Amino acid sequence: MALVILGLGSNQGDPKQNLDRAVEALRDLGQVKETAPYILSKPEGYDAQPDFVNTVVLLSTPYKPADLLRKLKALESKLGRVPTFRNGPRVIDLDILFYDDQIIFDDEAMLFVPHPRLHEREFVLKPLSYLLPDYVHPKLGKTVTALYRELMRNKGVPTCKIL
Repeated sequence: MALVILGLGSNQGDPKQNLDRAVEALRDLGQVKETAPYILSKPEGYDAQPDFVNTVVLLSTPYKPADLLRKLKALESKLGRVPTFRNGPRVIDLDILFYDDQIIFDDEAMLFVPHPRLHEREFVLKPLSYLLPDYVHPKLGKTVTALYRELMRNKGVPTCKIL
């Protein structure tokens, strides 16, 4: 079984309920070990949309990375996600942030792990710091806490708040 760290987000309908439904549905893909507190975050990349509710989930799963990605995309559709545009509004977003300590570049599956922008995203690092503050990013060689502090030094004022 692999330990996978997933990022979840929603800003359509009832975002908290969407995340609750997603966490429950993830139980079909393995054992949900822990869920971080939900946070409220401003949209990035496209501002003309509602704020997001985000969290991070630790999932123990038997699925290999590309298979897990396919299952997550199918789950997004099942939960009501309709493709729009990059960084657009969505009912649910499920991203693989880490897969064990592996570094994966699978162009065919469009799978890049660790998630290539997670160290730039407060809405990922903040909830992740509640679950795994000492987890070391396998590519950057820094802990989640160190990445979060570095981001906050560069960004300035935190923009995410715990719900």
